[in-house]
Amino acid sequence: MKSPKNQADKSKAPKHVAIIMDGNGRWAYARNLPRIEGHRRGAEAVKRTLKIAKEYNIPFITLYAFSVENWNRPKKEVDALMDLLDNFLTDQLKELLKREIRFRVIGRYEELPPHIQKRLKKTEKATAHFTEHTLGLALNYGSRTEIVDALRAVTKAAKIGDLNIEDFDYNDLRSYLHTGDMPDPDLIIRTSGESRLSNFLLLQSAYAEIHITSVLWPDFGEAEFKIAIKDYYDRERRYGKTSCKLHNI
Repeated sequence: MKSPKNQADKSKAPKHVAIIMDGNGRWAYARNLPRIEGHRRGAEAVKRTLKIAKEYNIPFITLYAFSVENWNRPKKEVDALMDLLDNFLTDQLKELLKREIRFRVIGRYEELPPHIQKRLKKTEKATAHFTEHTLGLALNYGSRTEIVDALRAVTKAAKIGDLNIEDFDYNDLRSYLHTGDMPDPDLIIRTSGESRLSNFLLLQSAYAEIHITSVLWPDFGEAEFKIAIKDYYDRERRYGKTSCKLHNI
């Protein structure tokens, strides 16, 4: 597959793309199917996305799979989602190994069912040695709880003398976040047309470009991914500078 832009644009390519996968339930409802069928089709979209991201040589992909708020959904749906996750991890481990993709969980996964924790740890361990590509899966994740967890860890480190709070800055804080060994996202994609971050990577996305598509997640494919990447290429990332200052005009 050809690069979405020419060779001169490689330095502009996003290193980290984070995706809020939204619309599974609406996709199913529009087809008079049970919600879990929408989630199953959503899992297929995940597989497509990983394949495309590898072909576009994007080093980091993070997918928002299950939020801390999702526990409020009906128990039957939550149980079905956990079963779907278990099956997905089982099926995908060979693909992750084949494509040399490191698997990382972000979120409080110690609160997930024991068999899911076991599967997650097994997948993380089996792929830990890969360095060029990483799949981050946000499970039982919420940015606000992540920040609370980070501040607790920072406080503990400061108390025992492992951290000088006087010299503390964001780069220090980010090492305590669940994404501590991953760069902040360059591009956030949200499907289904909703225009909010929904408690996802709030600190990390401070300077991320945001692309919103009305396409529901189960229908998200290469065409939609290419549109998002082109949108990213067409943005000017100033990081607080003026355009003139950025280009030394």
